[in-house]
Amino acid sequence: MLEHSEGTANCDFSPIKRQLAEGIHEITDELKESLEVLDDANDCLLGKLEDIKEKFNIIEAKAASFYLNCYLSSFTDKYSDLAVAVQRLSHHRHGALIVVERLEPVELLIQKGMPVGAALTPALLEAIFYPGNPLHDGAVLIRGNQIVSAANVLPLTSGVIIGKKVGTRHRAALGLTERSDALVLVVSEETGKVSFALKGKLHPILTAPVVH
Repeated sequence: MLEHSEGTANCDFSPIKRQLAEGIHEITDELKESLEVLDDANDCLLGKLEDIKEKFNIIEAKAASFYLNCYLSSFTDKYSDLAVAVQRLSHHRHGALIVVERLEPVELLIQKGMPVGAALTPALLEAIFYPGNPLHDGAVLIRGNQIVSAANVLPLTSGVIIGKKVGTRHRAALGLTERSDALVLVVSEETGKVSFALKGKLHPILTAPVVH
Protein backbone atom coordinates (compact mmCIF):
# COMPACT_ATOMS: atom_id res chain seq x y z
CA MET A 1 0.00 0.00 0.00
CA LEU A 2 1.51 3.31 -1.05
CA GLU A 3 1.56 6.06 1.55
CA HIS A 4 0.22 9.25 -0.04
CA SER A 5 1.78 12.43 1.26
CA GLU A 6 1.94 15.88 -0.25
CA GLY A 7 5.20 16.69 1.47
CA THR A 8 8.53 15.05 2.16
CA ALA A 9 7.98 13.73 5.67
CA ASN A 10 9.73 10.41 5.02
CA CYS A 11 12.96 11.93 3.71
CA ASP A 12 16.14 12.41 5.70
CA PHE A 13 17.10 16.02 5.02
CA SER A 14 20.27 16.10 7.15
CA PRO A 15 22.92 15.00 4.57
CA ILE A 16 21.58 17.17 1.74
CA LYS A 17 21.14 20.13 4.09
CA ARG A 18 24.79 19.88 5.09
CA GLN A 19 25.90 19.74 1.46
CA LEU A 20 23.68 22.66 0.48
CA ALA A 21 24.82 24.72 3.47
CA GLU A 22 28.48 24.14 2.59
CA GLY A 23 27.87 25.12 -1.02
CA ILE A 24 25.92 28.25 -0.09
CA HIS A 25 28.61 29.34 2.39
CA GLU A 26 31.25 28.87 -0.31
CA ILE A 27 29.29 30.99 -2.78
CA THR A 28 28.67 33.64 -0.10
CA ASP A 29 32.40 33.87 0.64
CA GLU A 30 33.17 34.25 -3.07
CA LEU A 31 30.56 36.98 -3.44
CA LYS A 32 32.09 38.85 -0.51
CA GLU A 33 35.53 38.58 -2.15
CA SER A 34 34.03 39.92 -5.37
CA LEU A 35 32.65 42.95 -3.53
CA GLU A 36 36.08 43.67 -2.05
CA VAL A 37 37.78 43.81 -5.46
CA LEU A 38 34.92 45.52 -7.29
CA ASP A 39 36.65 48.93 -7.16
CA ASP A 40 39.86 47.54 -8.64
CA ALA A 41 39.89 48.64 -12.28
CA ASN A 42 42.51 46.00 -13.10
CA ASP A 43 40.36 43.12 -11.91
CA CYS A 44 37.50 41.92 -14.14
CA LEU A 45 34.78 40.06 -12.27
CA LEU A 46 33.06 38.49 -15.27
CA GLY A 47 34.96 35.21 -15.04
CA LYS A 48 34.45 35.03 -11.29
CA LEU A 49 30.72 35.68 -11.57
CA GLU A 50 30.39 33.02 -14.25
CA ASP A 51 32.09 30.54 -11.92
CA ILE A 52 29.77 31.48 -9.06
CA LYS A 53 26.75 31.10 -11.33
CA GLU A 54 27.89 27.61 -12.34
CA LYS A 55 28.33 26.59 -8.70
CA PHE A 56 24.87 27.90 -7.87
CA ASN A 57 23.37 25.91 -10.75
CA ILE A 58 25.04 22.76 -9.41
CA ILE A 59 23.64 23.36 -5.93
CA GLU A 60 20.16 23.92 -7.36
CA ALA A 61 20.35 20.70 -9.38
CA LYS A 62 21.56 18.71 -6.35
CA ALA A 63 18.70 19.99 -4.24
CA ALA A 64 16.16 19.27 -6.99
CA SER A 65 17.50 15.72 -7.42
CA PHE A 66 17.03 15.03 -3.72
CA TYR A 67 13.57 16.53 -3.48
CA LEU A 68 12.48 14.69 -6.64
CA ASN A 69 12.94 11.31 -4.94
CA CYS A 70 11.02 12.59 -1.91
CA TYR A 71 8.12 13.78 -4.05
CA LEU A 72 7.99 10.48 -5.96
CA SER A 73 8.48 7.98 -3.12
CA SER A 74 5.05 8.63 -1.61
CA PHE A 75 3.26 7.88 -4.88
CA THR A 76 5.19 5.04 -6.51
CA ASP A 77 7.36 2.25 -5.19
CA LYS A 78 9.12 2.29 -8.56
CA TYR A 79 10.85 5.64 -8.18
CA SER A 80 14.31 4.02 -8.38
CA ASP A 81 13.32 2.28 -11.65
CA LEU A 82 12.06 5.61 -12.90
CA ALA A 83 15.43 7.19 -12.05
CA VAL A 84 17.28 4.44 -13.95
CA ALA A 85 15.08 4.91 -17.02
CA VAL A 86 15.57 8.68 -16.99
CA GLN A 87 19.35 8.27 -16.68
CA ARG A 88 19.45 5.99 -19.70
CA LEU A 89 17.16 8.20 -21.76
CA SER A 90 19.33 11.19 -20.86
CA HIS A 91 22.51 9.32 -21.82
CA HIS A 92 21.11 8.46 -25.26
CA ARG A 93 19.40 11.86 -25.68
CA HIS A 94 16.03 10.25 -26.25
CA GLY A 95 13.41 12.87 -25.49
CA ALA A 96 10.82 11.87 -22.92
CA LEU A 97 7.80 13.24 -21.08
CA ILE A 98 6.66 11.26 -18.02
CA VAL A 99 3.66 12.21 -15.87
CA VAL A 100 3.48 10.83 -12.33
CA GLU A 101 -0.05 11.23 -11.05
CA ARG A 102 -0.25 12.14 -7.36
CA LEU A 103 -3.44 12.98 -5.42
CA GLU A 104 -5.37 14.68 -8.20
CA PRO A 105 -6.53 12.66 -11.25
CA VAL A 106 -5.20 14.12 -14.51
CA GLU A 107 -7.12 12.19 -17.18
CA LEU A 108 -9.70 14.96 -17.61
CA LEU A 109 -6.86 17.43 -18.27
CA ILE A 110 -5.09 15.48 -20.99
CA GLN A 111 -5.89 14.19 -24.45
CA LYS A 112 -5.76 10.45 -23.92
CA GLY A 113 -3.34 8.37 -25.95
CA MET A 114 -2.80 4.61 -26.11
CA PRO A 115 -3.66 2.40 -23.09
CA VAL A 116 -0.69 0.40 -21.80
CA GLY A 117 -1.65 -1.04 -18.41
CA ALA A 118 1.73 -2.60 -17.63
CA ALA A 119 4.13 -2.61 -14.70
CA LEU A 120 6.61 0.25 -14.70
CA THR A 121 10.06 -0.96 -15.77
CA PRO A 122 13.05 0.94 -17.16
CA ALA A 123 13.07 -1.29 -20.26
CA LEU A 124 9.44 -0.51 -21.11
CA LEU A 125 9.91 3.24 -20.66
CA GLU A 126 13.02 3.15 -22.84
CA ALA A 127 11.15 1.22 -25.52
CA ILE A 128 8.24 3.68 -25.51
CA PHE A 129 10.52 6.68 -25.95
CA TYR A 130 12.86 5.06 -28.46
CA PRO A 131 12.98 7.34 -31.55
CA GLY A 132 10.69 6.02 -34.25
CA ASN A 133 8.30 4.31 -31.85
CA PRO A 134 4.78 5.60 -32.64
CA LEU A 135 4.27 6.34 -28.93
CA HIS A 136 7.45 8.33 -28.29
CA ASP A 137 6.13 11.81 -29.10
CA GLY A 138 3.53 12.00 -26.35
CA ALA A 139 3.57 11.70 -22.59
CA VAL A 140 3.51 8.53 -20.51
CA LEU A 141 1.07 8.52 -17.59
CA ILE A 142 2.17 6.67 -14.44
CA ARG A 143 -0.22 5.88 -11.62
CA GLY A 144 1.23 4.04 -8.65
CA ASN A 145 3.50 1.32 -10.02
CA GLN A 146 1.90 1.08 -13.46
CA ILE A 147 2.29 2.74 -16.82
CA VAL A 148 -1.35 3.55 -17.53
CA SER A 149 -0.99 4.96 -21.03
CA ALA A 150 1.39 6.50 -23.57
CA ALA A 151 1.23 9.09 -26.35
CA ASN A 152 -0.94 11.37 -24.20
CA VAL A 153 -1.14 15.05 -25.16
CA LEU A 154 -0.76 17.52 -22.30
CA PRO A 155 -2.06 21.10 -22.13
CA LEU A 156 0.64 23.68 -22.88
CA THR A 157 1.42 26.51 -20.52
CA SER A 158 0.17 29.90 -21.62
CA GLY A 159 2.64 31.69 -19.38
CA VAL A 160 5.66 33.66 -20.50
CA ILE A 161 8.89 31.88 -19.58
CA ILE A 162 11.56 34.50 -18.91
CA GLY A 163 15.24 33.74 -19.30
CA LYS A 164 14.81 30.14 -20.42
CA LYS A 165 14.54 28.58 -23.85
CA VAL A 166 12.13 25.68 -23.52
CA GLY A 167 10.61 23.33 -26.06
CA THR A 168 7.18 21.80 -26.41
CA ARG A 169 7.85 19.03 -23.88
CA HIS A 170 8.80 21.54 -21.21
CA ARG A 171 5.81 23.76 -22.00
CA ALA A 172 3.55 20.71 -21.73
CA ALA A 173 5.09 19.74 -18.38
CA LEU A 174 4.50 23.24 -17.05
CA GLY A 175 0.98 23.34 -18.48
CA LEU A 176 -0.18 20.19 -16.70
CA THR A 177 1.48 21.05 -13.40
CA GLU A 178 -0.17 24.48 -13.44
CA ARG A 179 -3.53 22.67 -13.46
CA SER A 180 -2.84 19.72 -11.14
CA ASP A 181 -0.50 18.40 -8.44
CA ALA A 182 1.11 15.95 -10.89
CA LEU A 183 4.88 15.75 -11.20
CA VAL A 184 6.22 15.66 -14.76
CA LEU A 185 9.71 14.51 -15.76
CA VAL A 186 11.24 15.86 -18.95
CA VAL A 187 14.27 14.63 -20.88
CA SER A 188 15.50 17.03 -23.55
CA GLU A 189 16.07 15.45 -26.94
CA GLU A 190 18.54 18.19 -27.89
CA THR A 191 20.76 18.20 -24.81
CA GLY A 192 19.85 15.11 -22.79
CA LYS A 193 19.33 17.34 -19.75
CA VAL A 194 16.67 16.27 -17.27
CA SER A 195 14.24 18.43 -15.33
CA PHE A 196 10.98 18.04 -13.52
CA ALA A 197 7.95 20.28 -13.29
CA LEU A 198 5.85 20.69 -10.17
CA LYS A 199 3.26 23.35 -9.36
CA GLY A 200 4.07 25.23 -12.55
CA LYS A 201 7.81 25.46 -11.85
CA LEU A 202 10.62 23.76 -13.77
CA HIS A 203 13.64 22.38 -11.88
CA PRO A 204 16.84 20.98 -13.45
CA ILE A 205 18.16 17.78 -11.87
CA LEU A 206 21.45 15.91 -11.92
CA THR A 207 21.68 12.46 -13.46
CA ALA A 208 24.13 9.81 -12.35
CA PRO A 209 26.31 7.91 -14.87
CA VAL A 210 24.20 5.65 -17.06
CA VAL A 211 23.29 2.28 -15.57
CA HIS A 212 23.54 -0.66 -17.96
